[in-house]
Amino acid sequence: MAEKKRFLLRIDQEIYDALEKWAEDEFRSVNAQIEIIIKKGLKDSGRLKRPGSSRKKNEE
Repeated sequence: MAEKKRFLLRIDQEIYDALEKWAEDEFRSVNAQIEIIIKKGLKDSGRLKRPGSSRKKNEE
C-alpha cells in the first residue's frame, strides 16, 4: 500500500458539516470521504492514471 501524505486543510465550517454528514451517511470518515471526492475529480478530469496503465504501453 502506498504511503499516505499528510497535510493541513482549512475549510469553512458549513462545508465541513456537510462533508461530515455525507461521510456519515456512507459509513466513512471525513478524511476518507474527502479522498474519494478528490480521486473522482482527478479521474473525471483525466489527471489520475488508471491502474495498470503506463507510458510504455501507450507508445507501442
